[in-house]
Amino acid sequence: MPLELVLRALHDPAADRQREPRQARLCRLLKEAILSGRLAPGTRLPGSRRLAEDYAMARNGVLFAYQQLLAEGFLEADRGGTRVGRLPFRRAAAEPSAPPPVSFLAQRARRLPAAARDESFLPFAPGVPDLNAFPWRAWAKVLQRAWSEVSARQVAYAEPGGEPELRRAVAAFLAARRGVACTPEQVFVVPGGQTALDACARLLADAGDTVWLEEPGYAPARNVMLAAGLRTVHVPVDEDGMAPGAALWRASPPRLVYVTPSHQYPLGSVLSLERRLDLLNRIGGGWLIEDDYDSDFNHARPGAPLPAIQGLRPDAPVIYVGTFSKLLYPGLRIAYLVVPRWAVREIGEALRALHRGGQAMEQRALARFIDGGQLTRHVRRMAPIYRERQAVLRTELRARFGGCEILGGQAGLHLVLRLPASLPDTALVEAALRRGVVARALSTYYAGPDGGNGLLLGYGMAAAERIPELVGRLAP
Repeated sequence: MPLELVLRALHDPAADRQREPRQARLCRLLKEAILSGRLAPGTRLPGSRRLAEDYAMARNGVLFAYQQLLAEGFLEADRGGTRVGRLPFRRAAAEPSAPPPVSFLAQRARRLPAAARDESFLPFAPGVPDLNAFPWRAWAKVLQRAWSEVSARQVAYAEPGGEPELRRAVAAFLAARRGVACTPEQVFVVPGGQTALDACARLLADAGDTVWLEEPGYAPARNVMLAAGLRTVHVPVDEDGMAPGAALWRASPPRLVYVTPSHQYPLGSVLSLERRLDLLNRIGGGWLIEDDYDSDFNHARPGAPLPAIQGLRPDAPVIYVGTFSKLLYPGLRIAYLVVPRWAVREIGEALRALHRGGQAMEQRALARFIDGGQLTRHVRRMAPIYRERQAVLRTELRARFGGCEILGGQAGLHLVLRLPASLPDTALVEAALRRGVVARALSTYYAGPDGGNGLLLGYGMAAAERIPELVGRLAP
């Protein structure tokens, strides 16, 4: 009887409408019945000819289903025919089981805060460049050329450390624009900035080691450090960047210091030269992770690159991290690490053990995009456009929000609007989203409970002529 009930579902009209082949349906029904315990181990199945006749199936379809389940171990064959295998399939409980508790995650995973929703294409989303203004035709040409030269090597795993052409191009680009002193061998290409930070956390520190993070700071970096089991210490940020005091150096000496010196995220301050040198002098046996996040466009000194910490002392224990997300587009997922010369061999071997390379075609295309000057031309074209948008945004924020303080703007693609306590930032963010505008609550960038109150407003995807109307949607 149980077998007849199972096979009766072969004539399910809903499955017919979904165009599920009968042989696949038979295989699925038998497997579900065996796993649930409705067909007990040892149950004899009808011969393929008889089942085909009784249920209006082609015999070859029945044979296919039987052979598939035999190969997977659900059925067994003997001289008497085919029967359900004698594996310890467990009968399902009469009542649906309760969902597993949250504690099935590791403690490190449970400490991770919820990620922000992806609303990258809405106005004022921070961290997104103007994707409509990107030179897609020029990019398509170099990408097509890279694919036209494809070989077996390019579609296998990429070169360890990245394609040689891209490593050379990145080294030259960073030397010209950021004052980074390195050879191509010091450049390691990885799939995205998160992967770069994850590699730093796992390769340069052990679980339980101390990492200093900016407060407020870049939440994905904090998540990476937590996931690696590191002890996080949150260092306050002021108008001159990360501000650790002498007492903190004595009480919690760091193994890693993560810093965004050229454009602190999210407040936008620039780490002073005095503090840069102090970090280099005090780091001792630890490491500085210099994240070049969101500093591609320098509005305070157009055309003059902001010098990197790495360039002050090229052999210092500094890992310089950067991506092309703001210059090109976030979905490219190509980032890089620049490591000291004396660490190239060991870090290179560790990276090869940790990650497999890919995106060889995109890497080769990007190398030509850089070498051909298209990237530099794109940056030069977009810089005055972004400066205009920032100026309009400042004007409109002052008009709509009175005397509220506006932070940042020396570089990057966003501003921070500080708000009074009477205007909770999370409430404004939710109200703005209902009106089709994205903002980020400043309070969410603080690890501690007594964070700031304000809005992060990106202008990369907000055309200047639309900004007045969009700011109007933000106002309470």
